[in-house]
Amino acid sequence: MPRSPEHTLLVTGAAVAAAGTTVRAEALAVRGDRIVHVGTEEEARAALGGRGGHIDEELTLDGGLVHPGFVDAHCHPVMYGQALAWVDLRPERVPDIDTLVEVLREAARELPAGVPVRGFGYEHRRLAEGRHPSCHDLDRVADDREVYVMNASGHGGVVNSHTLRTCRITAGTPSPEGGSIGHFENGEPDGQLWDAACDLLTGPAGVKIGNHGPNFHLSEPEDIMADHLLRAQEVFLAAGVTTIGDAQVSRREMETYLRARSDGSLRMRVSAYLTSALLDTALELGAVRGFGDDLFRVQGVKFYADGTLGGWTAYFPEGYAADCCHHGQLYHSVEEYAEIVRRAHAAGLQTATHAQSPYAIGMVLDAIEKAQADRPRDDMRHRVEHSGLPTDEQIERMGALAVVPVMQPQHHLRTGDGTLTAIGAMGHRYNPAGRCAGAGVPVVFSSDAPVAPPAPLEAVSAAATRRTVLGTVLGDESLRLPVEAGLHAHTGAAASALHREHEVGALAPGMLADFCVLDADPLTVATDELAGIRVRETWIGGSRAWSLRG
Repeated sequence: MPRSPEHTLLVTGAAVAAAGTTVRAEALAVRGDRIVHVGTEEEARAALGGRGGHIDEELTLDGGLVHPGFVDAHCHPVMYGQALAWVDLRPERVPDIDTLVEVLREAARELPAGVPVRGFGYEHRRLAEGRHPSCHDLDRVADDREVYVMNASGHGGVVNSHTLRTCRITAGTPSPEGGSIGHFENGEPDGQLWDAACDLLTGPAGVKIGNHGPNFHLSEPEDIMADHLLRAQEVFLAAGVTTIGDAQVSRREMETYLRARSDGSLRMRVSAYLTSALLDTALELGAVRGFGDDLFRVQGVKFYADGTLGGWTAYFPEGYAADCCHHGQLYHSVEEYAEIVRRAHAAGLQTATHAQSPYAIGMVLDAIEKAQADRPRDDMRHRVEHSGLPTDEQIERMGALAVVPVMQPQHHLRTGDGTLTAIGAMGHRYNPAGRCAGAGVPVVFSSDAPVAPPAPLEAVSAAATRRTVLGTVLGDESLRLPVEAGLHAHTGAAASALHREHEVGALAPGMLADFCVLDADPLTVATDELAGIRVRETWIGGSRAWSLRG
């Protein structure tokens, strides 16, 4: 519930953190939804009217740490809620294709006839067979309804033969620009649909985004969409996340957020990046950066340069180390991409472009440099999403162009070994946060949920150790980011990437009272134990939004 402008809150009994520093205070004073003082308990009481004055609410904690609410600058909450409602196919649960089929069969038995069977999170390189399932594998689940398993990358997956027939995908169906349809050696489709080919799954009346990204915008009823958002918010809040950047908003997500904003069920702060398929619409409507309020706003536009490392669709002109004939793909030609970036920039819209390979990152930097030369604009903070494999020279260019790399350390934690297999020794540079920081380029962290769960402290630990789930240490020490810097990357720096640094990401007078209460101080816990720190409570705007106690 929103607080009245005069409601006062005093937080004591725990250290109050300045994220990413060793600075600690003993009390926090809040009036309405804003912080008015951070300091000693006596000072905080005085800021609220003195020891003899009335304070509406006192939160007296038993130790722990009051920490700025984490900011997840790149994630997909509605898609995450959708994935949580699907069958869990993560490697921890599904070690091989036979198990995958059986888990899906069990789910199918619980569903009414005709209802699609959908699963999320399989990683083909961690299946015992070392390959993707095929349509024939999924036919063993059901042959009278859709069966769809989405890869952990979120950039595509596999469908059964029934779905291929329903979508009219045959041996003669061409792969669309920016996407690919998989085939058996005999030319028949094998069920794989990647990147722009996912448009084929959304039905005639569904959201279509063409070659502007992987289409995960499957049509579902309003009440189901509301449930997806509620389910996702619960997980984000439990992780201490108070503000997010939704990095691909279509009509589906926009309608869901606006309904939640209207009915009071939107409990987090959301900055929306519209899919670039909506660029013309945004320009026609004049939906400039920052359109909205403190709870929900349109922040910019999401673009794609290349695909994903997990699905081998990131673009390498020279081919993959594991297959020199496989190159991945670009979503747009260099010229087309540069033009749509120019148009967004000229209108004052911040751009956020998915780019993994050095080629794709260079394509983004070239387009931004040209757009700025054509129409100089201050403080745009154009973003490179993932920025998985920038060269040292490209990192220097990011600094010169004031471009922000938005990384996900949990990606190299989970898929770093597969990346080494795919692209060879270059994979040791995956997510070079330390190199960026060393070059003076601000590093931003995020989860990319559902690709990884919202778990900021796991991300900070992954960046500091660069150790994968299989125990491989990626690269040398220069690529690591210390814990203090990692905490800033998931708070203040992430807030700045959303142009919200004057509102969230820190605990200081005038800031929104968004904070979480941690069981322990991340700066006093061993790096490999950071992920085990529990979040006790999460507060937004001076109101408790989530509690471990329920």
